[in-house]
Amino acid sequence: MKRSVLLLSLTLFVLNSQAQVGNNLLQELMQQKPAQFGTILAHPNDYHLQIIYTQINRDKNNLPHFKEYTYRLNPKEYFYPASTVKMPLAFLALEKINNLKVKGLTKSTLMTYDSVTARQEPIYNNPYAIDGTQNIEQAIKEIFLVSDNNAANRLFEFVTPHTVHEKLAAKGYQDVYIRNRLELGRTAVENRNTQAIDFYNDQGKIIYHQPAQLNKDSLPNYHAYIGNAYLNNQDSLIKGPLNFSEKNRIYLSDLTHILKSVLFFDQTPKKQQFNLTKEDRNFLLHWMHTLPTESQYPTYDTANYWPAYCKFLYTGSAKGPFPSNIKIFNKVGDAYGFLLDIAYVMDPEKKIEFMLSAVIYCNSDGILNDSKYDYDTVGYPFYKNFGQLIYDYELKRKKEFLPNFDALLNAAK
Repeated sequence: MKRSVLLLSLTLFVLNSQAQVGNNLLQELMQQKPAQFGTILAHPNDYHLQIIYTQINRDKNNLPHFKEYTYRLNPKEYFYPASTVKMPLAFLALEKINNLKVKGLTKSTLMTYDSVTARQEPIYNNPYAIDGTQNIEQAIKEIFLVSDNNAANRLFEFVTPHTVHEKLAAKGYQDVYIRNRLELGRTAVENRNTQAIDFYNDQGKIIYHQPAQLNKDSLPNYHAYIGNAYLNNQDSLIKGPLNFSEKNRIYLSDLTHILKSVLFFDQTPKKQQFNLTKEDRNFLLHWMHTLPTESQYPTYDTANYWPAYCKFLYTGSAKGPFPSNIKIFNKVGDAYGFLLDIAYVMDPEKKIEFMLSAVIYCNSDGILNDSKYDYDTVGYPFYKNFGQLIYDYELKRKKEFLPNFDALLNAAK
C-alpha cells in the first residue's frame, strides 16, 4: 500500500514537473532575447499579454498531433477581441446557409438589407464586388483580406447575436458573446436589433426572407474596466476606466480552437465541427492566407493595403514584400490598444508548421478612444520578433516525421 502511494506521488511529481516545463517554454524562449522581450517580460500584467503556441507533430501517416504551450493564459482577464470575432462570424455564416437548406441559397446569392429601426442603413450593393452585388461570399473575402468592418457587420446581421452564442456554446465555447457591431458605436439596445434581409435568385425573386430580430437573451455583465481615462463621443476626456462589460468577449483559447477546427477539420471532434462543405472549407482556406495584393476582386490600393496588412506574426505588418516561402492562415484584430493575431504558420520549403495566438495591450498612457496607441513601437515589433522566435525554434526542433502539405496547399489554392 505504501509502495503504491509512493509510486503515485512520484508519478504526480513527474507529471507536474513536465507541465511546469511546458508552461515555462515560451517564457524561457523570450528570456533568451532580452533586447526584444525584456521590457514586456518585466511588466507582463501591464501589457495584458497572453500567448498560446500549438506545436504540431506529424506521425508516419502525416496525421497531426497537437501540444499547447501557454504564457499567462487567463480567461478571467478580459481583453477586447476586436476584429478576431469576424472569424467565427464567417464560419457561422457559411454554416447557417447550409443549415437553412433553402433551394438556390448559397454564399454567392444576392442579398439586400432593410432599415427597420433607427440608425440602421439599407444596403443594396457592394462596390468592391465584381458585379456590384452584396453576398456572404464577398463579405468573407473582405474580412480576411483587409478586416473590413462593414463586411463583418453584414455577417453580424445575418448570423444574429443569439445564433452566435447558441451555436458556439453547442460546440463547447459557452462564454463567447459577439454582441456589438464594429466601429459603428451603437447602444446596447441597438445592438440587440438586427436588420431584415432578403436573398434573391437570378430572376430577382426572393427565395429567403430573414425578418428583423430582437435578441432577448440575458447577457452577462463581465465587470471589465480598462484604462485610466477615455474620450467619449464628444471627444471629452472622461477620467476613470472604460467599461467593457457590454462589449464582445471571446477567450484566446476559444479563438485558437475555432481556427484549428477549420484548418484541421478531420482531427476535430464532430461536436466542435462547423457544418461546412468541402468547397466552403477550401474557400475559407484560400482567403485566410491570401494577401490583399494578390486579390483581383475585391481590389485594393497597394499604398494603403500592403501585402502584410493583416499579417502581424513574423512580419510585424511591415510594408515590404511578404516572404514567398511562408503562408499564414489567420485573423488579426486591433482596437482600444489591444493587438491580436490568431494564426497558423506554414513554410512548405522548410517543412515548418505551428499555430500561434496572442494578445498584447499597447496603450502606455492609459487613455482609450484617442487613437494614440503603441502599435508601431510595441505591438508590431512584438509580433514580428515573437513570430520569428518560434519559427527559429521550429527550424531547429527535431521531428520524427516531416509534414506533407500537399492536401492543404491544394485545398487552399
